[in-house]
Amino acid sequence: MGRREPSARTILRIVGIVVLSAIALYLIYLLRKPIGWVAMAIFIAVAVSAPVNHLNRRMSRGLAIAIVYIGLILIPIGLAALVIPPMVTQATHLANDVPGYADDVKDYVQKNKRLREIDDKYDITGELQKQAAQLPQKIGDAAKILGDIGLGLVNSVFALVNILILSIFIVSRGRGWVDAALRLRPEHEHDRWRRILDRTASAVSGYVQGALAVALIAGVQTYIVLWILGVPFRAPLAVLAGVFSLIPLVGATIAAILIGLVTLFTNFPTATIIWAIWAVVYQQIENNVIQPQIQRRTVQIQPFFVLVAVLFGSTLIGVVGALVAIPIAATIQILVQEWWRARAEAGADEPDEGPPPSAEGTAGAIAPAT
Repeated sequence: MGRREPSARTILRIVGIVVLSAIALYLIYLLRKPIGWVAMAIFIAVAVSAPVNHLNRRMSRGLAIAIVYIGLILIPIGLAALVIPPMVTQATHLANDVPGYADDVKDYVQKNKRLREIDDKYDITGELQKQAAQLPQKIGDAAKILGDIGLGLVNSVFALVNILILSIFIVSRGRGWVDAALRLRPEHEHDRWRRILDRTASAVSGYVQGALAVALIAGVQTYIVLWILGVPFRAPLAVLAGVFSLIPLVGATIAAILIGLVTLFTNFPTATIIWAIWAVVYQQIENNVIQPQIQRRTVQIQPFFVLVAVLFGSTLIGVVGALVAIPIAATIQILVQEWWRARAEAGADEPDEGPPPSAEGTAGAIAPAT
């Protein structure tokens, strides 16, 4: 029998599906920024739903939303006000003091015969003094760069305002969104999907709580260590460590490097060496013990999958991927568990027809009586 060729209608249908898929992907690419805003708004809405619902038991939902979002806005502003002014002041003082540090280095080199021979050959201290003398003049260039960064921050603030407004609209309806989504599914699936959505919301909220707990631990231990070492501006540096610890795996390293630069000007090299050793030890403890254990209790996901999810997310999307990898992994775990549970329930609901008759019984049933 000859092979039947596809009909013209089938070919047109395939071509139409391909064209519509290409158009849909192109529209998603064009709308990637607002789609990202909506995704972030949903994430924020789910994360703040727990405190909003808790306050809603004692007051109106509108007032509860206002209190939570005011705190959500004021906390970053307060942290920035605590960290940025001391850092700017110390950076300015450092730029002005660097020429003096260069002179001290030159005096030390001149007192050491071996270092003096190397300096006479390569003029290291001369170049160092030259660059140090130019550093205060570069403060103006740095101010210009900060101005450009400020313009970018204005655009970021505009995006953040839109994201917060979208999340407020989502939170204001509460479980209305869940009920609307459930109406799209058959009635016998409502309980299962409601359970999935509730567990997912709990996982996202737990992830945020766990991340804040990790940040608090990082900030407290940083403050204690810097207090022991006698490093100034311990509070801003502790806040900096806590904020950077929100970035899984690499955040603690970045914060440790920045703080290590500050320790260079406090009892060098003792303070720097002690801080470097402690930073390495704490980073391993945080990445392999603190964060996985906290996320296992709050998100209810195994530590192994926490590390794998963060590695995959950071490789695919970078920092944003590392931040959202854990709640996404928790959502996938919930979906797999519910799918497996549905299969088990479907297997249990099948009627039990009993074991098949044995061959001996069958033979006895059909054999004629003697």
